[in-house]
Amino acid sequence: MKKPRIIWLNVSVFVLTFLVAAIGVPYWAITHGFSNTLIAAAIISFIYCGMSITTGYHRLWSHKTFQAHWSLRFLCALGGAFALQNSILHWSSDHRIHHKHVDNNDKDPYSAKMGFWYSHIGWMCREYQASRYTDYSNARDLQKDPIVMWQHKHYLLLTILMNFGVPITIGFISGDMIGSLLMVGFLRLVLSHHTTFFINSLAHVWGKQTYTDKNTARDNGILAFFTFGEGYHNFHHIFENDYRNGILWWQFDPTKWLIKSCEFIGVTKKLRVSPEDKIEKAKLAMTLKLSQQKLKLHPQAEQMLVNLQHEYDELIAKMNDYYSTKKKLIMAKREQLRADVENSDLVKQYQELKQKFIEQKRSWQLLTAQLA
Repeated sequence: MKKPRIIWLNVSVFVLTFLVAAIGVPYWAITHGFSNTLIAAAIISFIYCGMSITTGYHRLWSHKTFQAHWSLRFLCALGGAFALQNSILHWSSDHRIHHKHVDNNDKDPYSAKMGFWYSHIGWMCREYQASRYTDYSNARDLQKDPIVMWQHKHYLLLTILMNFGVPITIGFISGDMIGSLLMVGFLRLVLSHHTTFFINSLAHVWGKQTYTDKNTARDNGILAFFTFGEGYHNFHHIFENDYRNGILWWQFDPTKWLIKSCEFIGVTKKLRVSPEDKIEKAKLAMTLKLSQQKLKLHPQAEQMLVNLQHEYDELIAKMNDYYSTKKKLIMAKREQLRADVENSDLVKQYQELKQKFIEQKRSWQLLTAQLA
């Protein structure tokens, strides 16, 4: 079978930038050194590029998990051009296909089942699925966004202005033009590329399947640190419309923190979150499945499996009662019946069910912990 044609522009950019970063940067560091100003500028530029992709390209435009003021959209559009990862329209279209057909080698643009190299960078080196380069029918909503279309139309010019203009300006200010081109230009770009690419590759092979095993996506806190929160990828693939990836307060997700912080000053709004009970149930279902697999070879497997299922069913029943009452309580408060509600039987019922749910959850955790 004939292989798709090589996209020489992409290959040339990847090879050239990597060689300059891998050879030129260490050489210049040894022979001339880099000032603290340039190091700081490179770090800030790296963060700006990364957060433009995670906040703008990914959670705003690809998944519509929140709405944003034109100023934030404009900054993310420039940052995306700086990151050199194609236009918003093209990137988002590819990503929506990935979610719709994840792990399908014939349809997923960067299917992890095609191998690490392919999902990391290989899919961009040849013209696989050529229709993706012209068909944006799955992103008609984005075509109504003037900033998206402005960036798409002027993408080449914007990438040149950002990837040369910013390093040259910083080089002029710092007095080290070559050093700035190496650090803020080449090294920053290579790091931006590969940390983002790791979400397509490494996040599908390294980590835990906390919420689902129906796809290859994994949760990985280490990867989240280098990708501005995108490492909680197993959660993301089952709850893609949630503006968060790391849902727990201690999970490193600066993209989530940025989006939430912007809400306080009116730059973002209508942040979408997944229902708590659905998240809990997905996690419990995976715990049950893993525990059942561990018990299969146990001498008393039959009885233990019955006990395990009983505990799970009890927990789900109490969870349903708890969240059902919680929703009723929230609705009552929204109807401005707070004074009456706080003294009603509904609150007492809610507190009782909450306590029962907590106790049953603790019992479940103790049971499953013994199987770990």
